[in-house]
Amino acid sequence: MSPTSPKAFPVSWDQFHRDCRALAWRLAAAGPFEAIVCITRGGLVPAAIVARELDVRLIESVCIASYHDYKNQGELQVLKDIAPAIKALGDGTGKGVLVIDDLTDTGKTAKIVRDMLPNAHFAAVYAKPAGRPIIDTFVTEVSQDTWIYFPWDMGLAYQAPIREGSAG
Repeated sequence: MSPTSPKAFPVSWDQFHRDCRALAWRLAAAGPFEAIVCITRGGLVPAAIVARELDVRLIESVCIASYHDYKNQGELQVLKDIAPAIKALGDGTGKGVLVIDDLTDTGKTAKIVRDMLPNAHFAAVYAKPAGRPIIDTFVTEVSQDTWIYFPWDMGLAYQAPIREGSAG
């Protein structure tokens, strides 16, 4: 889904923080977790919020690029792998590790990380139907053809009323 989609879901900083705390509430019962692995870049902010709420101090990142031009999802590239010490947790399967991302869209990125940590618990703040089967916990589902505008992608600007943007 591209940012030119007629279905837009703009998320403010306040809303995103509330949604991340709601994710932490749901994850509290699934833990405890020894470590968090955030999928960068989108997983950085929710991982920080969830780590604070669940009092997890060991935080790692895995860097996977999929949106190379912010419009089209391309071939996935692992730019930075997970540290061996994190991969060794849970007898090398990732048990006790929480993997966090901002959104699961197609599930392709999460699948790559799931292959690295098969028994980790996967969470995303937002989920689309194609990506839902690969994750364990999420807060809000949006349709596959909705573009989520995250607060770090936006500036302050006038938004036309919905009716003005629709035909008829």
